[in-house]
Amino acid sequence: MKNILVPVGSSKNAVSHLQYAVDFAEAFNAKLFIVQVYNVYTKAGTMIRVDDIIQRESKMFLDDLVSKIDPKNVEIVVKTLKGKLVDTLELACKAADIDLVLIEPRTNSIKDEVYLGKTSGKIVKQMDVPALIIPEGYKFSPVKTILMAVKSAIIKKENALNPLLDVKKKFDATLNLLLVKTPFYNEGDFEVKEELSTIVDQVTKSGNATTFQGVLEHFQSNNPDMLCVVRRKRGFFVKKWEKSTILKKDFFSKVPVLVLSGLK
Repeated sequence: MKNILVPVGSSKNAVSHLQYAVDFAEAFNAKLFIVQVYNVYTKAGTMIRVDDIIQRESKMFLDDLVSKIDPKNVEIVVKTLKGKLVDTLELACKAADIDLVLIEPRTNSIKDEVYLGKTSGKIVKQMDVPALIIPEGYKFSPVKTILMAVKSAIIKKENALNPLLDVKKKFDATLNLLLVKTPFYNEGDFEVKEELSTIVDQVTKSGNATTFQGVLEHFQSNNPDMLCVVRRKRGFFVKKWEKSTILKKDFFSKVPVLVLSGLK
């Protein structure tokens, strides 16, 4: 894991989130890209160069945030980017060869019953880059136990497990695999091939209506420091993530959530 991107919103948790990002990047000796995306809608006949003003204020805002964290020995690049959120971030990820995007559950001030806000939800749902969702106010510590919950262990996408492999190797973490048999179970879904079986320490099978219900049932017994899930075109979170905003009653985690971009 060499390059990590952190999109920044206007949340009160921004400084805490950036400090986690720095601490996490330091553990991997990774380069950290801190960015803010802005879009401008102008009226015909406007004389003021609104673009320049917003770009300058956005850069000042980011610089002020960075001045409040301990950068340690991490190489930090601060950028303001103009454009549509997801499209712009995807271009940035390709340009900087990003391995992981670190996001806050809520990048703006919204209702307490919301787990993922509109911006964070868009990033997780629409971007193809793996994401790590960091709970508000969460302080970095080495990951000792990872709970990976899937309804299918079939892996066809090359390098899909790379972020998970990196975290497990770096911290010598225990990886527990939870296979959840839902009503959408297909023959062969629980066949764990070598690519995954060689890194898994324990396998548990469960029958639940949804993968998340399986997580709720087995979370306490595993007591993980990180939850790993998969974003599939037709899989975990599909119904919950049809809208960008995700309520806590539908999904919530007090530990970081690593979201792998579809294994298939």
